[in-house]
Amino acid sequence: MATPDQKSPNVLLQNLCCRILGKSEADVAQQFQYAVRVIGSNFAPTVERDEFLVAEKIKKELTRQRREADAALFSELHRKLHSQGVLKNKWSILYLLLSLSEDPRKQPSKVSGYAALFAQALPRDAHSTPYYYARPQSLPLNYQERGAPSAQSAGSAGSSGVSSLGTYALNGPTPPPPPPALLPGQPLPAPGVGDGLRQQLGSRLAWTLTASQPSLPSTTSKAVPSSGSRGAARPRREGDAAAGAVEVTEAALVRDILYVFQGIDGKHVKMSNADNCYTVEGKANLSKSLRDTAVRLAELGWLHNKIRKYTDQRSLDRSFGLVGQSFCAALHQELREYYRLLSVLHSQLQLEDDQGVNLGLESSLTLRRLLVWTYDPKMRLKTLAALVDHCQGRKGGELASAVHAYTKTGDPYARSLVQHILSLVSHPVLSFLYRWIYDGELEDTYHEFFVASDPAVKADRLWHDKYALRKPMIPSFMTMDQCRKVLLIGKSINFLHQVCHDQTPTTKMIAVTKSAESPQDAADLFTDLENAFQGKIDAAYFETSKYLLDVLNKKYSLLDHMQAMRRYLLLGQGDFIRHLMDLLKPELVRPATTLYQHNLTGILETAVRATNAQFDSPEILKRLDVRLLEVSPGDTGWDVFSLDYHVDGPIATVFTRECMSHYLRAFNFLWRAKRVEYILTDIRKGHMCNARLLRSMPEFSGVLHHCHILASEMVHFIHQMQYYVTFEVLECSWDELWNRVQRAQDLDHIIAAHEAFLGTVISRCLLDSDSRVRHAPRGSVLGFLGRAYAAGGQAGRRAGV
Repeated sequence: MATPDQKSPNVLLQNLCCRILGKSEADVAQQFQYAVRVIGSNFAPTVERDEFLVAEKIKKELTRQRREADAALFSELHRKLHSQGVLKNKWSILYLLLSLSEDPRKQPSKVSGYAALFAQALPRDAHSTPYYYARPQSLPLNYQERGAPSAQSAGSAGSSGVSSLGTYALNGPTPPPPPPALLPGQPLPAPGVGDGLRQQLGSRLAWTLTASQPSLPSTTSKAVPSSGSRGAARPRREGDAAAGAVEVTEAALVRDILYVFQGIDGKHVKMSNADNCYTVEGKANLSKSLRDTAVRLAELGWLHNKIRKYTDQRSLDRSFGLVGQSFCAALHQELREYYRLLSVLHSQLQLEDDQGVNLGLESSLTLRRLLVWTYDPKMRLKTLAALVDHCQGRKGGELASAVHAYTKTGDPYARSLVQHILSLVSHPVLSFLYRWIYDGELEDTYHEFFVASDPAVKADRLWHDKYALRKPMIPSFMTMDQCRKVLLIGKSINFLHQVCHDQTPTTKMIAVTKSAESPQDAADLFTDLENAFQGKIDAAYFETSKYLLDVLNKKYSLLDHMQAMRRYLLLGQGDFIRHLMDLLKPELVRPATTLYQHNLTGILETAVRATNAQFDSPEILKRLDVRLLEVSPGDTGWDVFSLDYHVDGPIATVFTRECMSHYLRAFNFLWRAKRVEYILTDIRKGHMCNARLLRSMPEFSGVLHHCHILASEMVHFIHQMQYYVTFEVLECSWDELWNRVQRAQDLDHIIAAHEAFLGTVISRCLLDSDSRVRHAPRGSVLGFLGRAYAAGGQAGRRAGV
């Protein structure tokens, strides 16, 4: 006898049976024959070989598991798969995936019972020929024997697979015995019970489908009612509404609710303008629980309408700006996800309408299932509706702040949703920001950015007046320090280009790359506001500010001009001031109306050449000039003379008109004090010279003694005042200014330090408006000394005559 091929199907199947049962080949002969018969049968599912129906069932299952996003993703992937011709048996693959995804522990539904009914047949059942049951003689007889089903056993059999057919058979006009179950693990009927039974498969299926009709008497079966019973009209109860009440089935209510979800009035559920909500019409004959459930579900439609109305109105408003349009786009994106869920629900409802067999409630749409499945979408729409209310009348950075406020919620799902919307809404703001700090360009057509520009301001006031913070538009996720730095970065770039005429590309100033090209970049940036975002702003701020200060100090000698102000306008160059006063004395004693500025300018140049001032930079010396103040009647040259220092270009940003006015006021005060010292020195020298001449006139000794004492007191006073002004005011303030300038990180720090220096000098020299009133006698003393010196000179000249 030839040895059988070890790789033949029969040998492999026999080996499999031996391995599973753990017996020899002789002991598994009967099981082997049974396995051969099962393999030879036409085992096929009841689901129609329709790729679309299987895909819809998969989407329905994903929706039932509250995985709406996965359902939408599956729909997109299935569309791509359908458009490609790589796979031929797409239906088989989809059905396999659906079968593998089913939970094996789940109790089989009625539809799975239909599958078992079709699957139990051997080849003779695969055709429309009559069904003959005769137990195979080769099958083992050690299965548990089961007699004819009774009414009691039918109650426990109605919820599981094929055994439930016995229940339906009891309800028939001539109850036949149940068909045998040939699936492994199910009991077989006793011998002889099924012998001679002739019944077509279509007839048995018809009995199954009609078992749940209301016309048949009910049993004690626990089987779930089918969708046919769900869609049937509910009998009117005693006490229902009076005449005119309309019977409404739950199926019709579900269909209405699906329309309401889209903002469309249904047949029985409509929008009430008076109450501003959806209501179930009063004549609908519904139980209170169904009515309340329908109203709760209809809230989803009200939320949808609220959001849709906002987006429709704002999408057409161009003045809403880019941030507002991004907000509308984010709302549209969420609504699209919501519409995908509705499409899945509509597809399931359509599938139930088109299905050839009735599905049980466990597979159909009900109000309670909708309530569960739409819980998460309802929470999302509630969050969006709250955002819409909170964002009314806002735009730009203010709108971004309103959205950011909702990220503080403790609900992680709501926070995740709002953070996603914030990444979309803030993307235009971050685009404005990066365009500003890296290019110095401000393209804010609808005034949404927190940096405002005034195009009417000229270049000489660019730093002070052209750019400012628009505080209502500052996003709440940015600090005021960050906004100030952002303002300074762009302002520095424009100052370099327009005032300093430095056209160096910003890429050479800032070694930072842009990182807000997409909303995803913005979302990543928001996850690390304190590090990544702060780091980018700080890097751009330090680089641009350092470059600007280098240009001002090296190219425009800002610090040299500041020191020149100290030497010439605050009388820090002592030899120059003393020599200038000596040269100007003959000119300034004349009436102010007889002075000529070019003569005084010539004297100034002579004083410069004769002192250490000649070693200063020509750029500084050419800015030093003479200025004559407004002439009043009786003024002399001493009253109207002043030094001046011309400033223009970038340094005029630091030495503004207000600053130069303070310098002029301080110079006049110091110049008058220096003149008084000069006068007292001349008086003292005169007294020394006349002391010997007047010794022969003892009658004048007392008067001369009093004059010497008075002159000494005046000299002491003026020396004390000059000491105070020079050391306690000027030197201390100047040292503080210089230290602050050396530590300054940007131009604003230098400007603030310089203004603080001038303010200290003016107030401590008692030149401010309050001190003028309280200390008016001080000016009178200086004026009196000047007039006394002039009168003394005239008396001396007369005596000499």
